[in-house]
Amino acid sequence: MGLKDTIKSMYKMLEQMCHDLKKSEKGNKAASQRVRTKSIKLSKVSKQYRKESVLEEKNTKKKKPAKRTKKSTKKPAKRTAKRKTTKRKKRR
Repeated sequence: MGLKDTIKSMYKMLEQMCHDLKKSEKGNKAASQRVRTKSIKLSKVSKQYRKESVLEEKNTKKKKPAKRTKKSTKKPAKRTAKRKTTKRKKRR
């Protein structure tokens, strides 16, 4: 199954679940059972979607060319000022 097919099947399951959820709110026990079974199937399809989307992301990252950025011509300023040391007077 491809990523697009998985997405379509997820949409279809969600639409069916929404329809049955409305019926189950009214007290339809059969619709409640359908929602429970479809939620299990949806979880399996969502795991498949995760695998496919990660794989697709890896494949597309390799194909995209890297963006080039211009390097600035300015060099970073060097710290030349040194800390002055002062002699402290000893307290008696």
